[in-house]
Amino acid sequence: MTSLCEKFKFAHQKSSMYNASANGTADAFNKILCNLLKKVVAKSKRDWQEKLRDALWTCRTTYKMPSQSIPFALVYAVEAVLLLELQIPSFYIAI
Repeated sequence: MTSLCEKFKFAHQKSSMYNASANGTADAFNKILCNLLKKVVAKSKRDWQEKLRDALWTCRTTYKMPSQSIPFALVYAVEAVLLLELQIPSFYIAI
């Protein structure tokens, strides 16, 4: 591992695998994602991987109260263009 770090010139830092207080945001997001997947996955629960992309898109384009914004807009500094907006002409797409 040391030679790999030296070859690519990066510092290897160790951290604990699980820290409940630091992982609170990730745990909250995982809970939201699991609840969303439960609603859209078939009763067999074997097609969750097919629905994951749509569920993540839903989470990323949903307005969040704590940040007063949409996560997609915070990351990319632009509003997300929904598929519906591509099919139905809107003022936002016309610009």
